[in-house]
Amino acid sequence: MAKAPSVLLLNGPNLNLLGTREPEVYGHTTLAEIEATCRVRASELGLELDCRQSNHEGRLLDWIQEARGNHDAIILNPGAYSHTSIAIPDALKAVGLPVVELHLSNIHKREPFRQKSYVSAVAEGVICGFGPQGYVLALEAVAQLLKTRREA
Repeated sequence: MAKAPSVLLLNGPNLNLLGTREPEVYGHTTLAEIEATCRVRASELGLELDCRQSNHEGRLLDWIQEARGNHDAIILNPGAYSHTSIAIPDALKAVGLPVVELHLSNIHKREPFRQKSYVSAVAEGVICGFGPQGYVLALEAVAQLLKTRREA
């Protein structure tokens, strides 16, 4: 039996505060609740899921680099690092895995400094503005990407 494709789900700074941080923007769902929903959906899609969160850019970089050889794709909600980090897209590019960028809010309807994401340039696609449901959409997108690549 073939090993299930593995997806690394990374969440960046302040996402550990979901449910209490600016609920008018990010909603009332906690990160633990989002991860639980994602584990169920990943299982339904035949995916293994590894969920991690850090407020530290270097930790995220280490995990991205470790993904090569251990995971088949990355879903990344980089939080504020979307708009400030050059190192994260450089690491994503270096590992060569398919990446789906994810944001709970629609960054294009927010403050001007939030409308530019450095990660988008290296992502297969971007999902934003759908709140916690965006995580499920990202899993479905990754499952389809991996299926298409296997069939190619």
